Amino acid sequence: MNAGSVPDEQTLVARAYLCAVAEPPAPALSRFTAERGPVEAAEAVYAGDVDRAVGREVEARRTRVSGRRLLELAQQEGVRLLVPEHPEWPVGSMEALAGATSVGLEGLAEPLALWCRGTGEMNPSSRFVSIVGTRAATGYGESLAAELAYGVASAGVGVVSGAAHGVDGAAHRGALAARGRTVAVLACGPERDYPASHARLLAEIAERGVVLSEYPPGVLPRKHRFLVRNRLIAALGRATVVVEAGVRSGAANTAAAADSLGCPVMAVPGPVTSASSVGCHELIRSGRAILVTGADEVLEAVLGPGEGGEFSRQKRHRATDRLDTTSRVVWDALRSDRPRQTEQLVFETGFPERTVLACLNALEISGFVRFVDEGWTRCE
Repeated sequence: MNAGSVPDEQTLVARAYLCAVAEPPAPALSRFTAERGPVEAAEAVYAGDVDRAVGREVEARRTRVSGRRLLELAQQEGVRLLVPEHPEWPVGSMEALAGATSVGLEGLAEPLALWCRGTGEMNPSSRFVSIVGTRAATGYGESLAAELAYGVASAGVGVVSGAAHGVDGAAHRGALAARGRTVAVLACGPERDYPASHARLLAEIAERGVVLSEYPPGVLPRKHRFLVRNRLIAALGRATVVVEAGVRSGAANTAAAADSLGCPVMAVPGPVTSASSVGCHELIRSGRAILVTGADEVLEAVLGPGEGGEFSRQKRHRATDRLDTTSRVVWDALRSDRPRQTEQLVFETGFPERTVLACLNALEISGFVRFVDEGWTRCE
């Protein structure tokens, strides 16, 4: 469906109801809504006037969901509903999902709406790269994910990921450090900070980008929902990059979805002895992914031949190059293999404790450092 004018309240209420009445993906309901329009489809679903395929998807919740109440709850939580009738609906990404459904890939059905937290817009013409990987990332994986995201975002290309621990979080932080755009796709209601330890990160993403979900406010994260949301991560990016993953993993699932949608899949190699890189090596060995080692190679796949090389020659630099002098001194006093206490950093840098703590907090948000039980350490 092409984006049009701003939708009226009746359409929003209908879409809110439809996206909550069936557990995603709901291919039959999606087709029914496309054929009948959201308002008529919502009325028919509530009345039970639907075919067997749609009926199976909506039976459990048909009379137990209120679109209007969901919109009221969303407003209280600072969440808005983005629908295909909005001008900022990501048309290309959603049409790719609809096309996949038309050839029998039912698990890739397009969402009926998206719930968004944040001030950023999903401009249909925006370019994004999806960067995904294992939650149990090594220091190598987190550092590389942050560097890739930083380089991509510095070139004006947004970064999409899932806000999980490990590679996802590092990718979001890398994009934020470059003052670029980033989108976090959740497997629960968009108002929820999941994982809870990423509350600050999600708040910053919402402040400078978008946190979105096809699940309405109030929905809890469940294991199957992470696999379901991966198709959205794959669809929103013009390419998907895997940085550390197991053979059977969420990242591999996202890569498979991207491949099914006809989007380029890239993988970063790791040490051949690393269990964290087995999935990446399998993707490369089987020919399902292109081997990449830097942001310039990723950008070539998204912007076209020669564009990545130009970025490499003119703009390549380390993420830490943009730190102010004070933050750089604090960062230089840290190591990745030996945590340091705040008191040690105060003594070594000569800065007051309040200055050191302010720098450490800012560096942590940007993904340069992290706090562990023994103290502060670099993310490398």
